[in-house]
Amino acid sequence: MGITKKVTVLAVGLGLVTLSACGSSGDGDAGGGDGGSRTVTLVSHNSWAVSKDVVAAFEKQSGYKLKVLEDGDAGQAVNKAILTKDNPQGDVFFGVDNTLLSRALDNGLFQPYEAKGSDRILDEYRVDQDKHRVTPVDSGDVCVNYDKAWFDEHGLTPPKSLDDLVEPEYKDLLVTENASTSSPGLGFLLGTAAKYGDEGWQDYWKKLKANGVKVVDGWEQAYNEEFSGSAGGKKAKADRPLVVSYASSPPAEVIYADPKPATAPTGVAEGTCFRQVEYAGLLSNAANPEGGKALLDFLLTERFQDDMPLNMFVYPVREGAQVPEEFAKFGPQAKNPQTMDPARIADNRDQWVKAWTSLVLK
Repeated sequence: MGITKKVTVLAVGLGLVTLSACGSSGDGDAGGGDGGSRTVTLVSHNSWAVSKDVVAAFEKQSGYKLKVLEDGDAGQAVNKAILTKDNPQGDVFFGVDNTLLSRALDNGLFQPYEAKGSDRILDEYRVDQDKHRVTPVDSGDVCVNYDKAWFDEHGLTPPKSLDDLVEPEYKDLLVTENASTSSPGLGFLLGTAAKYGDEGWQDYWKKLKANGVKVVDGWEQAYNEEFSGSAGGKKAKADRPLVVSYASSPPAEVIYADPKPATAPTGVAEGTCFRQVEYAGLLSNAANPEGGKALLDFLLTERFQDDMPLNMFVYPVREGAQVPEEFAKFGPQAKNPQTMDPARIADNRDQWVKAWTSLVLK
């Protein structure tokens, strides 16, 4: 959601093959040739995933072969794209979210393009309307997940809110990601800043630290190695029944289970959620800008937006797009998530992360 390694890593944690169509989808120049290249290259974080028939539909419709380069989690991918913007690895970048958007825009990562279908994007996801440097593609909620079985066995009610997490009964139960290296970790930090304000969020984290919160580098380690409720965590004999993950993680646990359970083994503490939105944009100095524009257009089509949820475990942003039954049943979007204006994130993100690092990690 940006939104870092979600379903691709989760699938690996469950011993399954990822659904991602990463790597190369065809031959030809990888976006580094002349403007006549018939290959368009998408640069993304590691959570890009799309059905093969959807890739085939794009290639048939556009006449371009799609090549995908995955480049770490969202923060890592954005930073590398900025460093290579004068000689980019590809034509389109996917996966910068609202927590990192200002960094990309301020560094001139994208060139303007208003994708076809932009008029069908739901109003709450639209940004940068005067310049159209990015196109909203998906949304998701960063939320604390809980291990239902653990709480049942211990006769303890799962937390419902951020306030609950600092209560003594939840001491040493929560694992979260580093806000300076992880997109969900940063989203969780921003959620606390949105909830408690400029003056209150640091006091909240002091309480959370005193209550035994564990911090790890990224989502994969937190969810698949430390969280007792995930399939990977069970294999790793994890002992933390609370983790910062996504509202869409419970349906993923159902969909990839064999046999599938009637209910999700994990739940979401809805009062802990922060809304993320992911964007794609045409890279400045793209070798194949026309192919990049065709790809951005395709990301807003019904075909792609309907396919996306069960591959990347995110919600579509196009009005009328289909949401899978499993999402509605096991992982609905939060009704009242914390949100934050991108301008406020831009003004405060770096100093908040610096203060958080000093407070929590030292």
